[in-house]
Amino acid sequence: MKKTILLLFAQLCSFALSAQINTDRVLAIGRNALYFEDYVLSIQYFNQVIKSKPWLAEPYFYRAVAKINLDDYKGAEEDCNACLERNPFLVQAYYARGIARQNQDNFAGAIDDYNKGLEFKAEDRQMLVNKAIAYIQKKDYEGAEKVFGELMTAHSRHAMNYMMRGAMYLEKGDTIHALQDYNQSIEMDPYYAPAYGNRAIVHYHMADLKAALADLNEAIRLNTRENGYYINRGLVRYQMNDLRGAMADYDQVISFDSRNLIARFNRGLLRSQVGDNNRAIEDFDVVIEEEPDNYMAYYNRALLRYETGDFQGAVQDYNVVLEKYPEFIPGYYSRAEAKRKMQDHAGADRDTWTAFETEERLNKERQSGTRGNRSAEHTAESTEEENTREQSDKSINKFNRLVVYDKEEERKNKYQNDVRGRVQDRNVRVDLEPQFVLTYYEKADPVKKIVYYDRMLEDYNNRHLLSRQLRLTNEEAPLTEGQIETHFSSIDEYSSEIERQAGNANACFGRALDYMLVQDFTEAIKDYTKAIETEPSFTMAYFNRAVVRYKQLEYTLSQQASSAEPGGLSALSLNLNTRNAAITTNTVKDNKRAYEHELIIRDYDMVIKLNPGFIYAYFNRGNLFCAQRDFRAAIQDYSEAILRDPDFAEAYFNRGLARLSQGDANRGIADLSKAGELGIINAYSIIKRMTNN
Repeated sequence: MKKTILLLFAQLCSFALSAQINTDRVLAIGRNALYFEDYVLSIQYFNQVIKSKPWLAEPYFYRAVAKINLDDYKGAEEDCNACLERNPFLVQAYYARGIARQNQDNFAGAIDDYNKGLEFKAEDRQMLVNKAIAYIQKKDYEGAEKVFGELMTAHSRHAMNYMMRGAMYLEKGDTIHALQDYNQSIEMDPYYAPAYGNRAIVHYHMADLKAALADLNEAIRLNTRENGYYINRGLVRYQMNDLRGAMADYDQVISFDSRNLIARFNRGLLRSQVGDNNRAIEDFDVVIEEEPDNYMAYYNRALLRYETGDFQGAVQDYNVVLEKYPEFIPGYYSRAEAKRKMQDHAGADRDTWTAFETEERLNKERQSGTRGNRSAEHTAESTEEENTREQSDKSINKFNRLVVYDKEEERKNKYQNDVRGRVQDRNVRVDLEPQFVLTYYEKADPVKKIVYYDRMLEDYNNRHLLSRQLRLTNEEAPLTEGQIETHFSSIDEYSSEIERQAGNANACFGRALDYMLVQDFTEAIKDYTKAIETEPSFTMAYFNRAVVRYKQLEYTLSQQASSAEPGGLSALSLNLNTRNAAITTNTVKDNKRAYEHELIIRDYDMVIKLNPGFIYAYFNRGNLFCAQRDFRAAIQDYSEAILRDPDFAEAYFNRGLARLSQGDANRGIADLSKAGELGIINAYSIIKRMTNN
């Protein structure tokens, strides 16, 4: 597959220039793909540059960033090594290698990299944060505290610093200092849900269940879609003997994620406690289907099957458990009871005798000291008073305990956002809903299941002028390797067709779509322009040309915003959360940028002139006006879109943000409320922030 893709790259006519121009151009397109999170595609571009000019450092660095985002940490480390061999002064390469090493549990190596990076860029917050986390991960809390001291001195106004130090104190068992840090974090940013979620854990460990419940209520109020908060609140409510409330929390998690095994297992236990046996069995069925080696689920289901009169099913489940735990004495007694109900008295007697003999043998072994504590997980007694167990705890005698997240999983949840450096893991910003585009692919959204419709698009698809159906979306999906190959082949096919028939506007449009999908914006704009020149009323070509021009401008602004990085490399690669900030917080200053905005607006103006009912042109133009901080014009465009489609959720959401930016809180919140009603759940979090001010 990789060889095929490389051959397809070589066939691109746009790369048939000199070697120097080719590598610069391919590197730029690869960075485009990286910026827009199309990691598989970006790697293919960087491969081409490395193959052509293996002495360059930058393509190894950018390929490492792509691999980090694909969880290929070993490959990322090797690429960083190659980069630093060629240029030891690229600061971000040390940062990237630190992330790669940290995710491979090479904490000492990661710390060395962050130290080296800090030599070039002293007081860099992200490297200090990751360095502190690496010390925590290697259980060197003293070292972590020193780094946090440096971090607080250099960046005293960052609430997240206190959040992470609080997590460290909690991990080392210092709940007093952990609570102080979480309090400070919440005081600095009272609208950040994880701070309340983490503080709830501290209160829980301090046996202050009321405070834990209050914090979890607030965390859920700020973020209604986080499963972990409901699972933890269910546990707290259970400890407070509020079975109905705990059940409701597990119901909520399962409504979000029907295969959530912790919620399923715990709800099964609660249902069995209140006598809802048949539905409890259904929950354990799901757990066993997803985890065929979950023997505690088998045992609980066996007990429930016995209660409901399914003695044969109960015996089958007991068989599975006892095959795994042949010294689990309660299992033999339970199976004996089920066999008696089936009139298998001989089998019941054998199980009873086996249980008796096993218990006698284990007692003798413990008394003689030959067994020690090895039988602890198989005995019926438990010295622990807790009624919970960690998810990874497979001790069968804890079969009737509620499941909680593992401590290791909790640690990952606390620190992963900062270690991984992925934009999708750092979504704490409030951003506009992105622009719409005509394309072939879109991301699946489990909540917002909408098919965006336009009569013009339907008519075009019905004419079958392209090899696949176009769709409207504002959630573009990155290409798979197979799709990459398909679209490079398609470029060649359209190129041959255009050579045979130069005035074929649809062929130019189709090739422009392919170039857009492989992130070659320059060639895409050229082809959209050719299609428009051939057919001046080609509305969809105007629309997508505006979209691609906006993408190109967005990328350029992100580069300019981070151009001060040491070593001449931008923060784009690992500071990907600057993506939207660059376009939404920079005022248009120079003439060239103003000219680019004008070109985009002219394209949308033409789309609206040719098809006044095409609501997505109003929406996208509104986004552009927001980028220029012309909120009055943006609101007007969003209003025009809503006038034509009263259920246009994204337009309500963006108009709400624009109105809030103008200080119109009442109408802004009303718009966000409507957007939430129509499926954009982030709207509720913003409403809560605003109504608490």
